[in-house]
Amino acid sequence: MDRPLLLVGCGKMGGAMLEGWLEKGLKAKNIFVIEPNDTVAAEMRERGIGAVTSQADLSDDFDPGIVIFAVKPQMMDAVAPEFSKYVGPNTAYLSIAAGKTISYFEQKLGTTAAIVRAMPNTPAAVRRGITVISANANVTLSQRKTCSDLLESVSEVAWVDDEELIDAVTALSGGGPAYVFLLTECMTQAGIDAGLPAELSAQLARSTVAGSGELMRQSEDSPATLRQNVTSPGGTTAEALKILMSDAGWQPLMTKAIAAATKRSKELAG
Repeated sequence: MDRPLLLVGCGKMGGAMLEGWLEKGLKAKNIFVIEPNDTVAAEMRERGIGAVTSQADLSDDFDPGIVIFAVKPQMMDAVAPEFSKYVGPNTAYLSIAAGKTISYFEQKLGTTAAIVRAMPNTPAAVRRGITVISANANVTLSQRKTCSDLLESVSEVAWVDDEELIDAVTALSGGGPAYVFLLTECMTQAGIDAGLPAELSAQLARSTVAGSGELMRQSEDSPATLRQNVTSPGGTTAEALKILMSDAGWQPLMTKAIAAATKRSKELAG
């Protein structure tokens, strides 16, 4: 980047992105962070990052190429308007705040602002996230590429033209890690109920879920093919799948769960 990047908020997701940018070679001197905690800000400055405790501490001629909002959604009403001074053709705003729509930011920053809305998920913390992005018409191709490059440092990236799809994205991939963690909990308890010691059952469930995810990531086969590959006809796995793939099994439950989360996402955004 030839112009500064301004990160507003450096919690878990913001911090993960920051580390990803540095690992990918983005120079610390080009990164500025709004960090209210004096101690944390001082530690960042020691690393060469331009950390300040508030927007007012930035110089009057500060001219960022991109402003990234990584604060909690409930804080956005107070935070976003402070950065409207940077609105212009050479600055884009990228938000990772769940439930905050493009129209919301247009109200806070003005209709001429170039706004990109992103929905990441928590595996970004280990560089295994997935982020879906949508932008308004003010965002240039160059700005779209910059946003993609920044987010790809911690996740896969997919663009959607229809912003309304973000609600279903939030339900599927945004909340998805929680569903996988719940699956691991359920497998652990089922193992215990089947007679396994609790510690061993937890180890088996955790390693199986993690290993299966990595196998799926590396494989070119579809999840259905991978499932079939470990299912011998008439065997133990096939017997379990009769339950899990029944009319009362995982698919109808997951469909209902994603629909409920999508509905709630629309309610929160509205």
